Amino acid sequence: MNWNQIDTVLLDMDGTLLDLHFDYHFWMESVPEAYAHQNHLSIEQAKEQIHQQIHSQTGTLNWYCLDYWSETLNLNIAELKREFKDQIKVHPEVIDFLAALRQHGKTVVMVTNAHRDSLAIKLEMTEIGQYFDHLISAHDFGIPKEDIRIWSEIQHVQPYDPERTLLIDDNLHALQTAREYGIAFPLCATHVSPKLDKIDPQGFAHFEKYSEIMPR
Repeated sequence: MNWNQIDTVLLDMDGTLLDLHFDYHFWMESVPEAYAHQNHLSIEQAKEQIHQQIHSQTGTLNWYCLDYWSETLNLNIAELKREFKDQIKVHPEVIDFLAALRQHGKTVVMVTNAHRDSLAIKLEMTEIGQYFDHLISAHDFGIPKEDIRIWSEIQHVQPYDPERTLLIDDNLHALQTAREYGIAFPLCATHVSPKLDKIDPQGFAHFEKYSEIMPR
């Protein structure tokens, strides 16, 4: 990677900077357990119902929206998430990578589909927030990163030159819309968690460890 060609780095959070196992376990196990208890269901019944509802919202902002799921499931999702916040973990080498970006004078911007409440919990439990020039949630615009319009909306908050911008994300649909918008360097983070399968980059440039792309 030629860092001389890059001024701005857009970074996803969950799976890219943080171990995705926290979110996976939360939605696949913790939420169904709470739902089962509240509605007098078996765990398997709760899992089936919730997994179907989650699947129906794939690719939409609702999929990421704690308010939507709190209302839909009649659970306080943000409060439930706080109960498990000690399980939030940063990927190895991430802090070194973020520090190197700052040392090399890059503009560093988080662009996450995560709800603001979820973002706040994760910033509270990690040290990543201090390394960013701007923290952007897709909920600020009402559209997810799967929607190409978000990349021009971001320009109103944090102007950037797409031809000199790197986007690092584990979301292939987000990488695709960014590439269509004109972001020159879409890069797939394939190692989302030691406990989950690696992402198939499907032709996108990719990496597993941040040491592979560390600015020198």
